[in-house]
Amino acid sequence: METLLRSEPDAPLTVYQQVAARAGAGFAVAILTTPTELIKCRLQAQSALADGAVTAAMKYSGPLDVAKQVWRSGGVRSLFKGLIPTMAREVPGNAAMFGVYEALKQHFVGGTDTSGLSCGSLIIAGGLAGGAFWASVYPTDVIKSVIQIDDNKNPKNLGLIDAFKRIVKTEGFGGLYKGFGPAMRRRIHHDITVVVLFLYCDSASHTSFAEQISSGGLMTLSVKSLISI
Repeated sequence: METLLRSEPDAPLTVYQQVAARAGAGFAVAILTTPTELIKCRLQAQSALADGAVTAAMKYSGPLDVAKQVWRSGGVRSLFKGLIPTMAREVPGNAAMFGVYEALKQHFVGGTDTSGLSCGSLIIAGGLAGGAFWASVYPTDVIKSVIQIDDNKNPKNLGLIDAFKRIVKTEGFGGLYKGFGPAMRRRIHHDITVVVLFLYCDSASHTSFAEQISSGGLMTLSVKSLISI
């Protein structure tokens, strides 16, 4: 995707090109993650409903059991239930995340060459970019989860719009942001960690292990960044 968007070979992508590239990647991400998202959502819903209940009352014994039961109920197509809302989350979410990340990097450096940007600036950009992801698509994620935990044979929701209407009718618009705070916090931590690990591995590939241990600067910065969130 980046190759198609570049104005010339090896030319840096503009912010708008980054947005387009990551939005395109969002389609592939949605296809790859929909089955695992479905399994995750069903296990989480079961855990929430089973608080205080005996283990024998649980419908699923684990991820593989979820996959087997869902497959038996509707074949491979049932594993991709919620694909459209997952795409509706991943396409704009990835576009917003990487767009904000690239825009902040260029803002910090005052140009398009961000190769010399400091670790602290990259970590800040990564954390804010992660926040941009959820800020732009969180209601869509809630709707996706509702659809994916719905019964395959007797679904309550007929699609994304129907699920949206049911949530608003029963819980109000606040229902679309249930759990937003913890999810936002987790996402920011996640993206900061990704940036820190990337920077650490990239730095380690250019310096010796002894130099990494003696400096300790990047890891100290990462710990401070995670604690401050």
